[in-house]
Amino acid sequence: MAKAPANPKAFPTLALETVLIQRVNGHVCGVDEAGRGPWAGPVSAAAVILNPDDLPPGIDDSKALTERRRAALEPEIKARAIAWGVGFASVEEIEDLNILHATGLAMCRAIEALQVQPVAALVDGNYRFKLPCEIQTVVGGDGLSLSIAAASILAKTARDRLMVELDAQYPGYGFASHKGYNAPIHQNALKTLGPCPAHRRSWSPIRALLAGA
Repeated sequence: MAKAPANPKAFPTLALETVLIQRVNGHVCGVDEAGRGPWAGPVSAAAVILNPDDLPPGIDDSKALTERRRAALEPEIKARAIAWGVGFASVEEIEDLNILHATGLAMCRAIEALQVQPVAALVDGNYRFKLPCEIQTVVGGDGLSLSIAAASILAKTARDRLMVELDAQYPGYGFASHKGYNAPIHQNALKTLGPCPAHRRSWSPIRALLAGA
């Protein structure tokens, strides 16, 4: 018996943007973040207003793309978008505000960095951050909305670049490879070197290490 063909992967589209643009009668951006879960480094966010008449081919959820493909798409998105912006919230802000509110701060900064201000934003996830425009949350948005997917790429590439810089500033932790996430090299470095200023000291693994020092 022949096997039924596997369902082809569904790529993000501009369907959600089109409906929202018609409702608000203005520009709509996609917003996504990168770096909520790592043990070290800032959280980043990006906002993108795509030009429907000049879309870079191959935009998808950043997690579904290779590092090389993200690096190739980043300048294409920036060159063809109506507007794009990237924002960060520092480790200190994460510690002061908590990661959720720091993520909202990074998103606000990303939207405020847009050269064209949107009337509304499609935001990945289900949390209604307080942003400088109307928002519509979209669970799994980076796999559904082209604007959110484009934002996920810019947020990821911007943060990865910063983590490479932090690797040079604080050698030994492997930031350039794991980007601050949990990894054996990261665990071992924390045991031997202790945390550095780039670490989120309120995170439970870091807190446990400090408590045992």
